[in-house]
Amino acid sequence: MGEFSVLGDDVDCYSMNKIKIGSKVAVSQGAYLCTGSHDISSLKRPLITKPIQINDHAWVCARATVYPGVNIGEGAVVAAGAVVIKNVPAWIIVGGNPAFKIKDRVLQE
Repeated sequence: MGEFSVLGDDVDCYSMNKIKIGSKVAVSQGAYLCTGSHDISSLKRPLITKPIQINDHAWVCARATVYPGVNIGEGAVVAAGAVVIKNVPAWIIVGGNPAFKIKDRVLQE
C-alpha cells in the first residue's frame, strides 16, 4: 500500500493472492477486493487466485466489488456499487454490473 492511501471502514480484502495499492488511492467503505474464486469448468471447482492492482490516484467507491486479476488504472474511478470483472483503463470512470465506461475522468486543476 503506497503513501497517502486509505481503506475505509468495512473494506474486505479477501487476500488469497496479492493486493497492490498505489499511492494516493482511496478504497471507500464497504468495498470488496476479492482475489479468489473457483474454476467452474470443473465439477471439482478447484480454487483459483489472481492478484489485484489498484494504481496511483485511483478511487474505488463505496460498496464496489473488484474481482481476481483486475488492474485498476492510474486515476480511474470505480463508482459506488460497481462490479469490476475486467481491467479498468487509466483516467476513466466506470460503474454498473458488470462495470462499463461512463466517461473519461478530467481533472479541473
